[in-house]
Amino acid sequence: MPVMGGGNDFMDWLGPDMSIKVLMCLEDPSDLVRASTVSKSWRQFVIENGFSKQLCLRMFPEMSSFAGAIEISNMIDIEEVQSNGMEQEILEKNHRVFACLANGLSSSLRPDCIAQAISASSTDNYPEEAIENTLSPGDRILQSASYWSSEGEIDPSIPESLVYKLISNFSVVTEIHVQPFQAYFQYGHPIYSSKAVRFRMGHQWFPMERSSDATNDPAAGFNALEDRYVWTYTSPVFPMAQENSLQKFILPEPAFCIGGILLIELLGRVQRQEMDGLYYICVSHVQVVGRSFSEEFDIEIHDPSGKCTLKYLPRAQEECQSAIAPGGFDTVLSLMQSDGIEQMIMERLLGAEGDDDSDDSDEYYLPAL
Repeated sequence: MPVMGGGNDFMDWLGPDMSIKVLMCLEDPSDLVRASTVSKSWRQFVIENGFSKQLCLRMFPEMSSFAGAIEISNMIDIEEVQSNGMEQEILEKNHRVFACLANGLSSSLRPDCIAQAISASSTDNYPEEAIENTLSPGDRILQSASYWSSEGEIDPSIPESLVYKLISNFSVVTEIHVQPFQAYFQYGHPIYSSKAVRFRMGHQWFPMERSSDATNDPAAGFNALEDRYVWTYTSPVFPMAQENSLQKFILPEPAFCIGGILLIELLGRVQRQEMDGLYYICVSHVQVVGRSFSEEFDIEIHDPSGKCTLKYLPRAQEECQSAIAPGGFDTVLSLMQSDGIEQMIMERLLGAEGDDDSDDSDEYYLPAL
């Protein structure tokens, strides 16, 4: 109950410093949204102190550099915010967007975060043994073998790499699964695994646009992986067993992939092919487990340094509607009698239909505050 015995607001009774400490203890985005619907003063307190943004940073500290790179666009100049009286509007947008973002960070994991296979460092027989085969579960399609194979090498230390595009430019990856291929059609049924595996995540060197043709053809104009991509995350090296199984590699901490590019480095070769005496690496299936954000969120990277803008696109509602199970905020909805910031947030989190009158535009660019 927000009102105390003397008619004082609970936050007035605690004071701003203690109120901040109390609200900083909230770990569920829905609880923070509920707090912002108690009263106008509570709403203002939540917005002005940026609790939604801070919650995102607590959930994933790796966002600190990304959040600091958020910049304003949409014909608004940061230096003019104070004089034009637009500071409150920007605070409200930050509150709304980061509340939805925090919800996305707490959504359930999905095992199908790969959108497409981009390229392999080598392919023995194309297209029969192309990287696209690794998107299909198992090692057979109908009666045919399904796998990617590298070219043969005399030196077993020569690595190989596979590059994939994730389903979102903004993802959190928790584990990656790789299944080596067992050549059941060769004598002895050899398994062409690598000795170890390592993962990198990042983005393209050039700016990413949602409708850019370059995004669909990242290799255009480049001759090496180092020239095509900027890697912002590198995992430890994991040993790989020479077994015909979907091997799970759990990252030490959930990793942010800003840019949607995944590189799988296959380090070292263990199996020599009897017919030619060369070492090969073969993979039948790759799977990425994580959280991929809905189309309400997108990342635009401006330069190779990684400076980027977080885009919030409220028109893309279908994915956001499925991000949270319905019914979690029924008690809160009764508190909302008019269209406001909290109602808009609740509509996004619940998947309710409604219009947002806080801005005429459908796309928001958030500044670093």
